[in-house]
Amino acid sequence: MKTREFQERLTRRARRAGVSLAPELAARLEAYYRLLAVWNTKINLTGLRLAELSPEALDRLLIEPLVAAKYVAGSATRMLDVGSGGGSPAIPLALAVPRLQLLMVESKTRKAVFLREAVRTLEMAGADVVTARFEELLTRPDLHEAHDLVTVRAVRVETRMLMALQAFARPGGQLFLFRSAVTADPSETITPPLAWKATYPLLESLRSRLVVLEKRPVGRGVPRGTPPQQ
Repeated sequence: MKTREFQERLTRRARRAGVSLAPELAARLEAYYRLLAVWNTKINLTGLRLAELSPEALDRLLIEPLVAAKYVAGSATRMLDVGSGGGSPAIPLALAVPRLQLLMVESKTRKAVFLREAVRTLEMAGADVVTARFEELLTRPDLHEAHDLVTVRAVRVETRMLMALQAFARPGGQLFLFRSAVTADPSETITPPLAWKATYPLLESLRSRLVVLEKRPVGRGVPRGTPPQQ
């Protein structure tokens, strides 16, 4: 598929989601998608149909992170993505918010190699990759309370996992949980220092949503029983 057709499809999907794409961002998103498609023929980075440029692939890999980028706090400069896999949502989100310094955490070596190649190809000067399980990074004091934003797209995010992840967020920082229609909303089960902040719809086509948690400074409570936004 030629660049013109790719860009037209991408721009059309973005417009449908209420997102406007600058030409430079659209070009970098295309470069990321094409690189992902090539590597996906060699290692399993995603089960989506990339060669066909399906609406689902564009929405899940590129458009959904762009919508989420609208909710990144204006003061955020450091982002940690857990279980980065093929690089989405972390890479498109970081491309959309270029001030973010991105650290991607991926335990599988071959996927981490791809992520490093993506960082190099896209010239993401503020991005890095670490090959490890995120639990292993809890022993690194330099990463504790060092990030404004922690992101994760996982099938199950349990309370125990959230309590471990919050260690990487600074007080006042946020956790972005990318959720599908069939995954539970953890807003009713979280415990301090985390507090539910909001739940935003992402894409109607995917019935996806973004759950935003905030790490409260010690001593600040959160009212119990506050219903989540829809």
